Amino acid sequence: MLNLDDLDKKILTVLVKDARTPYAEMAKNFGVSPGTIHVRVEKMRQSGIIQGTKIKIDAQRLGYDVCCFIGIILKSAKDYDKVIQQLERINEVVEAYYTTGNYSIFIKVMTHTIAELHSVLSSKIQLIEEIQSTETLISMQNPILRDIQP
Repeated sequence: MLNLDDLDKKILTVLVKDARTPYAEMAKNFGVSPGTIHVRVEKMRQSGIIQGTKIKIDAQRLGYDVCCFIGIILKSAKDYDKVIQQLERINEVVEAYYTTGNYSIFIKVMTHTIAELHSVLSSKIQLIEEIQSTETLISMQNPILRDIQP
């Protein structure tokens, strides 16, 4: 694990907000050379702290108005890998977590409508033989959405 100093944390904070921020701009703001920023970013890439860059998409502007979380109880713990493989093939499943507590798997599902959610549940997720039961929680809003702070 790479030990981050204050400069590394400042660089990460800027890149989390906008990964396209020029190194020269960060260098000027932090009182170092652009080369220093480049070396620090590359060091964090090589250590795996920075894992690529990507754009953020506003799901609602694409018509995805329904966000829900589904807790999945498996018939047997040994079915985990098989169920994950099947869930990966369902495009509406955008996140999956292996959890402790009431559920073996907790997934996030995005759909355009409640009718589409019903279809995904009844014709895809609940047809997976290794799933014993599910519980669906529909998100009303997402008041906090942020990346981890360095």
